[in-house]
Amino acid sequence: MSRCWAWPVRARHSRQTELKAGSKIEKPEKTPIGVIGVGWVGLVTAACFAELGHPVFARDVVEEKVASLSRGELTIYEPGLAEMIERNAERLEFTTDIELVLGRAQLLFVCVDTPPTYSGDADLSRVRSVVADLPADSDHVLVMKSTVPAGTGETIRRDLPDMAYVSCPEFLKEGTAIEDFLNPDRVVVGATAEDADAAEAVAELYRPLGGEIVMTDTSSAEMIKLASNAYLATRISFINEIANVCDEVGADVGEVARGMGLDERIGPHFLRPGIGFGGSCFPKDVNALKLLAGNSGYHFQLLNSVIEVNELQKRRVVSKLSRHLGSLVGKRVALLGLAFKPETDDMREASSLVLSARLRGEGADVVAFDPVAMEKARTLLPGVEMKDTALKALENSDAAVLVTEWPEFREIDWAGAAATMRRPLVIDGRNYLDADQMRGAGLTYEGIGRPGVGTETE
Repeated sequence: MSRCWAWPVRARHSRQTELKAGSKIEKPEKTPIGVIGVGWVGLVTAACFAELGHPVFARDVVEEKVASLSRGELTIYEPGLAEMIERNAERLEFTTDIELVLGRAQLLFVCVDTPPTYSGDADLSRVRSVVADLPADSDHVLVMKSTVPAGTGETIRRDLPDMAYVSCPEFLKEGTAIEDFLNPDRVVVGATAEDADAAEAVAELYRPLGGEIVMTDTSSAEMIKLASNAYLATRISFINEIANVCDEVGADVGEVARGMGLDERIGPHFLRPGIGFGGSCFPKDVNALKLLAGNSGYHFQLLNSVIEVNELQKRRVVSKLSRHLGSLVGKRVALLGLAFKPETDDMREASSLVLSARLRGEGADVVAFDPVAMEKARTLLPGVEMKDTALKALENSDAAVLVTEWPEFREIDWAGAAATMRRPLVIDGRNYLDADQMRGAGLTYEGIGRPGVGTETE
């Protein structure tokens, strides 16, 4: 038998009906939403639910972060997010008070971080901290947005037997998170039969957005997130391997990927080679799935290869530079882009971290520019000289490496830049620039898996 839930909040506990002094949301327009954890996922989730008309009560334990958000000062960069939060300020309340959230919202979306531990397993300490803050006899619904190993929901339900648990993993991409939330491909909702009513209530929140609702069991929902990211990472590592073979046999990986992608069984997505994937999701989730399988007694050999290929790919640029420049000792190399992808300031697992360290290890002087991620990068890249513009980074350099495909790098006056470089060499780590235009501007150009394309004769 499923539990019966009433929406909005029922007056079961006195704490749930008590209005907190100073709270700015008094008359709910739609189902009130509680968000626990206002990092990147939590902040986007809170802002988008507010955009849809829901009163949102967002809680975080970091007082400075809550104070900044209450003033309208964002702690992350995501296109359109600041404007959305400002537009919906009357529906958003940021707080450190879990009691306020419990008193106002029955649906509690948990969006705390689950970083990898030294062993590679997911660190669930923040999730456990949230669970410890919740009353055992509550009639709230805990909705897990955080990425957790399959089986986590069963553990939490044992700790909170009277609280409904719904797995609703997020599939947001940094740089397009708002678009992804408001126009989802699918929304996955997992729960036990006992919590079917709670799962339906969560699904009802998303139905107006038009994506297919996948109703399943808890463990399957948790696995869908890990399996999705692991598969996408596998495609990236596969096409990077194909690009490396193309380098050796003289084929153009762009043409190869285009021909592959026209097969409806394959499709074109995630067939763009580069210098490795990064960010907060792919590396963490691939490792988490590998560890989950290993801890369950299964050796997931394919994921070992995906991880190995990705790490090696970040280093291949160094060999390309050495082939053109010889020894890198004393050579000045400019890195264009530092964040793991454009339209974000996220430096987690960014290729620039490995690449800059490897270049400095070879004796090169490294300078860099990124339109957004410079402040975060400064503390992570000791010894790397940060420049205010791309042109200043290119000046007097022996080579440039395009690391992040920011659109403005296509707008650089490359002919003018070539005149200021000691050696007009560009390694395009994302195959983003137009090879013929670069050659026409007087540069030696080399991409990934594109031997001879746009390359000047030495």
